[in-house]
Amino acid sequence: MEGYRLFLALLASALLLGFLSVLFALVWVFQYREGLSWDGAEAEFNWHPVLIITGFVFIQGIAIIVYRLPWTWKCSKLLMKFIHAGLNTIAMILAIVSLVAVFDFHNAKNIPNMYSLHSWIGLTAVILYSLQLVLGFAVFLLPFAPVSLRASLMPIHIYSGLLIFVTVIATAFMGFTEKLLFALKNYKASPPEGIFVNILGLLILIFGALVLWMATRPQWKRPPEQNSKLQQPNGGTEDSAMTDCSKAEKADVEFNSEAAARKRNLKLDETGQRSTM
Repeated sequence: MEGYRLFLALLASALLLGFLSVLFALVWVFQYREGLSWDGAEAEFNWHPVLIITGFVFIQGIAIIVYRLPWTWKCSKLLMKFIHAGLNTIAMILAIVSLVAVFDFHNAKNIPNMYSLHSWIGLTAVILYSLQLVLGFAVFLLPFAPVSLRASLMPIHIYSGLLIFVTVIATAFMGFTEKLLFALKNYKASPPEGIFVNILGLLILIFGALVLWMATRPQWKRPPEQNSKLQQPNGGTEDSAMTDCSKAEKADVEFNSEAAARKRNLKLDETGQRSTM
């Protein structure tokens, strides 16, 4: 119960920080910059930070932890795969639009493209993310890849996803600093805009830290499909469990039942080992 409450607290905190990050990005571009437009002016460039924070940071973070939600453990694994892939696809589309906006702005203002470390790492992250998405569809979503291939690629898929997520956040920090240095002549004097963007960076940092913590805790990992019957407190079958996704209010019982089932399995294994000695 305490572990589940901790998870809910972390999840609520991450969602709040994610929403605040998007909100702060919008306030930044409308309060201190020139808003949003698509006319080649700075207002077109402003789509870049807004869409990156919304898609590449917030939505990608939610896609990473979507499997960790205990009330979805009774849902079909295929359904969760579609949700995971759908969120990542939305993040990819927003990232591409943000790149189009910044390149179009640079070309309209005769500003060189791809000269900074921020742009190099950012484009690398987009390319790796697109490859991750395509391979994820081909290997884990479509029913053609053998189980052995999926099992061997899953650790790489998880590691690369977390690596890209961290890289995106680091690239965003470099982008904030680069933009403020170019836009503010008195940045080192801590003007209001500089302080505001620094707070935005802290929100993104804490959001990313919470996502990584939830994504790497083994006790919050989605249990294997073959153990789904043990998760049923009423002795239901796996098929009936797959259609029970709407009963989110029973999440406490499901989470605790899973923990109890794992403890029973451990005790059974120890008993069997002693009986064979």
